Amino acid sequence: MKTYVQPGHVLTVTAPADTKSGDFVVVGSIFGTATSNALMGTDLELAIGGVYDAQPKVAAQAWAQGAPIYWDSAAKNFTTTVAANLKVGVAALPAANPSSTGRVRFNGSF
Repeated sequence: MKTYVQPGHVLTVTAPADTKSGDFVVVGSIFGTATSNALMGTDLELAIGGVYDAQPKVAAQAWAQGAPIYWDSAAKNFTTTVAANLKVGVAALPAANPSSTGRVRFNGSF
């Protein structure tokens, strides 16, 4: 196929801030996990798909399997609350209330 570029599981973006490997990063509507360290303004590889143990989650929330999961950039946590938060995936497994970690299937960007 002449228009195909890459699988797209990892995207190169411009780091919006100094970033450490494993940090969760938002660039526009793209959400992912940094695969390495990067300084602000340099190239950063983001893993945007897959299943991750996402923390911190809002501890007081119980998640049902398949529930939409959002990233709250202000609080820096995963939540089921829509508000102005960015949808990042779905709960891959149920998560208890209370708990600080939930398993999330990241879906790249929506």
